[in-house]
Amino acid sequence: MEFRISQLLIMLSLLVSSQVVGQAYTAQLVDTEDYPIAYALIYTSSDKHTHSNEIGNFTINDVQIGDTLFISHLSYASKAHIITDFSITEKIELQASDISIGAIVISNTRSATDILSELDIQVRPVDSSQELLTQVPGLIIGQHAGGGKAEQIFLRGFDIDHGTDIAIAVDGIPVNMVSHAHGQGYADLHFLIPETIEDIDFGLGTYYGNKGNFNTAGYVDFTTKKKVNEHLLKVEAGQFNSQRLLSILNLLDNKSSNAYIAAEYLASDGPFESPQNFRRYNLFGKYNKDFSNRCSVELSLSHFDSNWDASGQIPQRAVDSGQITRFGAIDDTEGGFTSRTNANLIISKPINNNSFVKNKIFYSNYNFDLFSNFTFFLEDLDNGDQIRQRENRNLFGFTSNYTRSDNFKNITINTNAGVNLRIDFSNDNQLARTVNRTEILQDIQNGAVTEQNLGGFIESELEFNKFTLSSALRFDFFNYAYLNKLNGLGQETQTSKSIFSPKLRLSYEALPNLQIYAKAGKGFHTNDTRALLNDPSLETIPAAYGADVGAVWKPHTNLFLTAAYWYLFLEQEFVYVGDAGIVEPSGKSLRRGYDFSLRYQPLVWLNFNTDLNYTIARSLNTPSSEDFIPLAPDFTLKSGISAKTPIGIRGSIDLRHLADRPATEDNSIVAPGYTVVDMNISYSFSNLTFGIQIQNLFNTEWNETQFATESRLIDEPTSITEIHFTPGVPFYTRGTLSYTF
Repeated sequence: MEFRISQLLIMLSLLVSSQVVGQAYTAQLVDTEDYPIAYALIYTSSDKHTHSNEIGNFTINDVQIGDTLFISHLSYASKAHIITDFSITEKIELQASDISIGAIVISNTRSATDILSELDIQVRPVDSSQELLTQVPGLIIGQHAGGGKAEQIFLRGFDIDHGTDIAIAVDGIPVNMVSHAHGQGYADLHFLIPETIEDIDFGLGTYYGNKGNFNTAGYVDFTTKKKVNEHLLKVEAGQFNSQRLLSILNLLDNKSSNAYIAAEYLASDGPFESPQNFRRYNLFGKYNKDFSNRCSVELSLSHFDSNWDASGQIPQRAVDSGQITRFGAIDDTEGGFTSRTNANLIISKPINNNSFVKNKIFYSNYNFDLFSNFTFFLEDLDNGDQIRQRENRNLFGFTSNYTRSDNFKNITINTNAGVNLRIDFSNDNQLARTVNRTEILQDIQNGAVTEQNLGGFIESELEFNKFTLSSALRFDFFNYAYLNKLNGLGQETQTSKSIFSPKLRLSYEALPNLQIYAKAGKGFHTNDTRALLNDPSLETIPAAYGADVGAVWKPHTNLFLTAAYWYLFLEQEFVYVGDAGIVEPSGKSLRRGYDFSLRYQPLVWLNFNTDLNYTIARSLNTPSSEDFIPLAPDFTLKSGISAKTPIGIRGSIDLRHLADRPATEDNSIVAPGYTVVDMNISYSFSNLTFGIQIQNLFNTEWNETQFATESRLIDEPTSITEIHFTPGVPFYTRGTLSYTF
């Protein structure tokens, strides 16, 4: 009898102890200045794990007093934390440290792209807004209108033009402009000052529930710094009468509030025989306030304007004949002006330790005026074919996101839901024929565009054992209205359309250093309001269906690899139309390809990077001899080596390669590829940094952007279709001096 009672007591004690072991521990990760640290990995020796959310909070189950938590984050020194108390929400402080691939833990990594972006922005900082997008692996850009026009973008077999198939945002403000005067999705990022960037988040494909319009090839989100710790003054000067002045001032810095302001001036004549006279002015300010109830408010204001002259795209035959040089012009009266003013208010409020709400309200006032001449004298032998595209726009928007994390023993469920509203009023959206930027010959289009987008999504991520499963459903409703000011009727035409977009992602921890994943999803890009209402047969919201299969592997402590095979089908493609200077819808298309990225850090101060991308891009429902997609890149390579030594010397050598690609549907005209190498080196001591930047180190003759265009020169009896190009910059040096205090 006594033996049975003893057995019973032992069983009861085991039961009680099992309940003690199964407790949940909640804490918040902060830096040395009490700022939350998001997306850190927290794990135990028994393979339990979780991640901190945007406000630094995390909860981990089945732990007890005395257990050790291991905390890993690329930007901070790894830390082992011993649990001592369950009754309070502890704050765990992490110390900032130099980036280290050794700190990456593949096991249950949230996203390979998060790792790549965080590595690259710290190891390979950029100093110009043009270069910001190139932080995305596989993304190549090109400028073809005097520095003031938005860059042309190439990614995953797309000639995205200026943004038709990539969604770009800054602090939640959309950069892409719908129904833009120059082309659908036009994304001018020049209002962003590089030194204010805190983080670059990107994703390739159509798999993200919180991304809507233009998220087909991928998305790029920029986040600006919440605060700066010191003042910065920077002066740059280089060839071609180039100058850049930058100032960042820390206006307020205390425990609960901070504010800073940044100002930038940029000027250059470029290497062209007809000077660009390029000037850009940027002003950005940000204020943050944290309240005692953990609610935070973030207000940012910015203004930018830019004006320039341009030599335009020139025909190859004019260079070959000696009529002009590579840096000459047929019509040097091209150019333009653009400006943008932004206001953005973000309010974040925790509901409890595991959930919070983030609301954003934004407004933009935007102006654009561009003069171009793509065909010279094809249409008008007397006056030439110069066109003017202009608009003024007011953009309003609101987003609200709810994020929650729940832990049930060995299962973690992360929920993210949100709604968004965007309203664009584009007045005097105009296309006209002009002469020498002074005289309007004919209005081709002139009207007012009103476009509204109401969207919502819910996304749930389930983490269990070695699996992570994420599913999402997105809904978008669009209303389009256009008032044609040329027909004299004064009547507005309207239409509306909606679309559902399901998404699914699955990852599996095959080995502690190897994660494999599969993704599938539906995305879309909208069509131009004017095109839709003029031609009801066009697809209003062409869908994109994509899939990725890939792996994230860390075969060595300091070596990080990613590889993927992907597939993307579009219901409707966009094709560039040179004589109108716009893009227009075409037919269905299919792309498939391979992505490969490598990051290697043999020494703490030395880093290697390589991104390889191969794509097959074809139009569907067309003969096989005419199914090439013009200017779609089929092979790109970006590679480099960077060093940041303990004695203050920092430098990098970077190579980018874009292979030959078809310029026409039948591949009869080929756009020549290029390989260009850039270099920079700097030395820092005390509060001063001296640097030299060299673009095109080997003075390669290359075409930055190019098109197969039908044109006619003034002395030609008939038109000719051939490559027209903007030459890439020759060997170019620029010196920098910066001072912090």
